[in-house]
Amino acid sequence: MTSSRSDTRSKIVDAAERLLREQGPTAVTTRAVAEGAGVQAPTIYRLFGDKDGLLDAVAEHVMATYVSAKAEIVRAASADDVDPVEDLRAGWRAQIEFGTANPTLFVLLSDPERARRSPAARTGMDVLRSRVHRVALAGRLRVGEERAVELIHAAGTGAVLTLLSTPPSDRDPGLADDLFDAVLRRILTDTAPFAEDGPLASAVALRAVTPALDMLSDAERQLLTEWLDRAISAASPVTR
Repeated sequence: MTSSRSDTRSKIVDAAERLLREQGPTAVTTRAVAEGAGVQAPTIYRLFGDKDGLLDAVAEHVMATYVSAKAEIVRAASADDVDPVEDLRAGWRAQIEFGTANPTLFVLLSDPERARRSPAARTGMDVLRSRVHRVALAGRLRVGEERAVELIHAAGTGAVLTLLSTPPSDRDPGLADDLFDAVLRRILTDTAPFAEDGPLASAVALRAVTPALDMLSDAERQLLTEWLDRAISAASPVTR
């Protein structure tokens, strides 16, 4: 019975996703979805409550599939010792491509309320944090990890929404990359020896590995974390 319910749910979500992708949100009617999935309309109400609940399920399904692929890429990049900044750039470009290819779903998931209750959206943020963490471990960040995550996420969301608000023929193909480069200039340290941001980058890198310093007690790690967070916050150029 559980398997049958799951199969029915998957058929409905697939039918709604197809309508949403091909014809837009107005095409996702109970009747159209029911016909596409080969079920009775009451089944949709029983499983999803209403159209909004169905759209949430579709967005979650598409996002979960996309995030799972992103997580696998991050794991492969870590194993293959891919440059963390280039891996971050690849993730940025993939997000821009996903957003512009799935405009309706992206707008749905950009709604703060939906994002807060979306497991896939939270997992996507965790993938971004993993990418940023690799940059921190490499000694390349001159802001705290969470600040870097927030800047990248905000810029990425803004870039996609700006592109979506522009007719495809008028879109600036370099807009997203230019914006990402601007963010990188704010969050990355100079790689030259004895660069001005060297001490700050070192503090961020040490903060990144602090949880793994097993030779310290829990209290010592907590105190070190507090000191480093304070130093990073005070020295970060973004907060000056």
